[in-house]
Amino acid sequence: MKLTVIGTGYVGLVAGVCFAETGNEVVCVDVDQRKIDMLNRGELPIYEPGLKELLDRVVKLGRLSFTTETGPAVAKSQVVFIAVGTPPDEDGSADLQHVLAAAREVGAALTGYTVVVDKSTVPVGTADKVYEAIRAVAKHEFDVVSNPEFLKEGAAINDFLKPDRVVVGADSERAREIMLELYGPFVRSGHPIITMDVRSAELTKYAANSMLATKISFMNEIARICDLVGANVENVRMGIGSDTRIGSQFLYSGVGYGGSCFPKDVKAIIHTAADYGYDFRILKAVEEVNALQKRLLVERVRARFGDDLTGLVFALWGLAFKPRTDDMREAPALEIIEGLLASGARFQVFDPEAMHEARRRLGDKVSYAIDDYEALRDADALLVATEWSDFREPDFERMKSMMKTPIIFDGRNIYRPEKLRKLGFEYQSIGRP
Repeated sequence: MKLTVIGTGYVGLVAGVCFAETGNEVVCVDVDQRKIDMLNRGELPIYEPGLKELLDRVVKLGRLSFTTETGPAVAKSQVVFIAVGTPPDEDGSADLQHVLAAAREVGAALTGYTVVVDKSTVPVGTADKVYEAIRAVAKHEFDVVSNPEFLKEGAAINDFLKPDRVVVGADSERAREIMLELYGPFVRSGHPIITMDVRSAELTKYAANSMLATKISFMNEIARICDLVGANVENVRMGIGSDTRIGSQFLYSGVGYGGSCFPKDVKAIIHTAADYGYDFRILKAVEEVNALQKRLLVERVRARFGDDLTGLVFALWGLAFKPRTDDMREAPALEIIEGLLASGARFQVFDPEAMHEARRRLGDKVSYAIDDYEALRDADALLVATEWSDFREPDFERMKSMMKTPIIFDGRNIYRPEKLRKLGFEYQSIGRP
């Protein structure tokens, strides 16, 4: 098929590359000339394992191209994906201006029947608005479909090529059949394409991310109780995670969730509920717990060193909100850094992939180390904010020799308390005695 993907952010770029991998002819469109120039040079605006190799392959085969011109790309396409950003407004609602602007451009460029797909994460009712925006300018038939993405940053290529499920919301049988054909190559292992009405598909994405966010915040509450009563959150996690009704995923305690999806989507579904007169109290509590959890290491450091941290230097390992990405949106590390800087602390930071993004966000507020060990030089303590595999088996003796005092605040529970104490470290983790 001939496809257009509008938006070369995380979702759009991964979708474009993976659709091209299965033999489709794909054009990715973006208004940002700088990003298009980068992509045409074979450079990526994001870090995602495996993406560069796959992009180079499909570009070389002539299946994928990049442009800033929406009209010519849409005119040749059977299916057009809208994958532009939907950032939260100040009230938590999703900002749809970019989605609707793209819809109007698509409508004006149609040359025949086209399936227009909402790939962006959008609130319930957005497909209706997209339909009206296209209808106002279109001279040809079209259908609007909702096709939410369920990609995990750091594993997006595998998630797209071998999905657990594909959700398609279509109120037209014609559009539904085209989407089934398009996604057929991705589900040959037996995982389902779940078709439903458009509004249910729109809500499914928010519901999924909100459920995962709820599991994280719930486990962080359990970790807080473990700290109070002397229980071990790892034992509790194994005890409840083995229950198939609950499952073990997303039951790890830590310094809270971040990223581009969970915070935004939880806010958006709370706002949607309020629009319909419902107070979504469980998710409001999830948000509140997460906000408190991001400040946990700040509280722990102040409890250990006092409220005035002037003259103290802290090493921080991990800036991205999770491993295998350079994404720092809503990253707990940002809250930790800002909270302790306000008390006079200084930081030496390192992340395997997010250093460029950190410099953009933090400027000269912190010092940037060339590697994880260099960040430890003369540090009064180490704070671990992201569970990169690079940090899991360090040379602890070398760490001790470089630090002013061997103190670790482990915000991701990646080390064994008994081992660290035997090695002479003062060690604090979350929910483990």
